[in-house]
Amino acid sequence: MAEPGPAGRQATTAPRRPTTVPPHTAAGVALSLAAPAKINLYLHVTGRRADGYHELDSLVAFAGVGDSVAVAPADHVGLTIDGPFAAGLPAGAENLVLKAAQSLARAAGVSAGAAITLTKRLPPASGIGGGSADAAAALRALIRFWEAYLDNPSLERLALDLGADVPVCLAGRAAFVAGVGERLTLAPPLPPAWLVLVNPGRALATAAVFAARGGPFSAPAPFAETPADTAHLAALLKARRNDLTEAALAEAPVVADVLAALEAAPGALLARMSGSGATCFALFANEAAARAAAARILAAQGAWWVAAAPLLNDGRAAEF
Repeated sequence: MAEPGPAGRQATTAPRRPTTVPPHTAAGVALSLAAPAKINLYLHVTGRRADGYHELDSLVAFAGVGDSVAVAPADHVGLTIDGPFAAGLPAGAENLVLKAAQSLARAAGVSAGAAITLTKRLPPASGIGGGSADAAAALRALIRFWEAYLDNPSLERLALDLGADVPVCLAGRAAFVAGVGERLTLAPPLPPAWLVLVNPGRALATAAVFAARGGPFSAPAPFAETPADTAHLAALLKARRNDLTEAALAEAPVVADVLAALEAAPGALLARMSGSGATCFALFANEAAARAAAARILAAQGAWWVAAAPLLNDGRAAEF
């Protein structure tokens, strides 16, 4: 969703994550970590800086569906990609997972290798932070695998340099994101809820959507109250919006069809685009309604990617 992070800016993530290896984890032992889909529950574009980067205000949460990153011993750092969306993804130096591994090795003074496997289940360039979540999962996994150490400011700066969505994916908790992605404030606890995610198979370039955006900037709108239930959360979100929706519709009119399908689903409390699209989501109060809606949409649009998943609201973004 967010534009690539400007190099050299220090991230301020909340909550802090330990950057030393947990006591129960042995270095060099193969492990696999989840890279959950990032959902922009709302997204306001609040301004544009002199360097061209846009300032944002967004409530970012995570869904219980996503990619995974596995690491295993090897003589050098290498990346293999599998999974339903592996085709066409670069496995070379331009891949964000490999960039994350190489950046961490340089910053922490690590000379060991690692065989990294990215299992790609999320559609690429889809507004749900797949590449950023993958990079964050790679950082978490390799810190444990290599017993690497970076102080929090250095790790946060490294994450931001990889991309503006990487810091919140590294934090792994629902948070209000401000600035270009470097300022995070822990969100109040979110109620139990389910999501249906739908992508029409149309990749959207973040830069193109931001370039197509017009009109005035929006005011920041973080809220302090704890939503009492899913209906309350939906009401809070309805008072906010995604400022990139019109620009995404201009680039990919099929987004309107996705939103219409989600809005028509029985039990849908809110339908909205995530990030710069083209993935959209609907919010549901329970699993049964979400799964029924997902099945209905998939039956009508068999070529679309459709997933029902819980909203992760208690720090389980690395555990689903």
